[in-house]
Amino acid sequence: MNHSETPTTDADLLVLHALRCTGATGPARLSLATGLDESDVESELIDLGVAGLVTRTSGPMPGWSLTDAGRAADIERITGELESAGARAAVTAAYERFLVLNPELLDLCTAWQLRTVDGVVGVNDHGDPAYDARVLDRFADLDRRAAVVCAELAAALPRFGRYRDRLAGALGRAASGELEYVTDSTASYHTVWAELHEDLLVTLGMPRWPR
Repeated sequence: MNHSETPTTDADLLVLHALRCTGATGPARLSLATGLDESDVESELIDLGVAGLVTRTSGPMPGWSLTDAGRAADIERITGELESAGARAAVTAAYERFLVLNPELLDLCTAWQLRTVDGVVGVNDHGDPAYDARVLDRFADLDRRAAVVCAELAAALPRFGRYRDRLAGALGRAASGELEYVTDSTASYHTVWAELHEDLLVTLGMPRWPR
């Protein structure tokens, strides 16, 4: 690779864009986001760093993040991918369906983290398995509808297919007793959903908050 030029491989686009959607993080989380081996992610990060598109921070919470040039390169390449695939209309339609589900997802996360007992709202200590099971059943119902949206996105742009696997995996682990996979892990259902939301906004060139 000529490091004076922006990298152009599919793998580095996956890593660059995943870093845009996750925020500053390390190779392990980017490996989960992209499906690439962690060693391959690290190699891509090094190349992207040489190209001036990402930078590594040290200190108590070390990690990689995009530079201004990296953010601009990601927008340019993601927009180019969308337009060359002729996928803008399909992704926009799927995003609108995602927005219908998003408030329900946020309500479910609140129901998972908090619960009302005798009229008093408090932190859910997960001491009532029946309550947690009811909330997880509602998550499963939401997830069935989210799967349709994810399928539409993957048909328009294959890189979106990874989200379906990650959401289903998180919910499966939560249902098997790993409760942190609902809202409290970087691989949780809520975290993956937030990354998908960010990805849709970036892909379509939309601000997170309407002006």
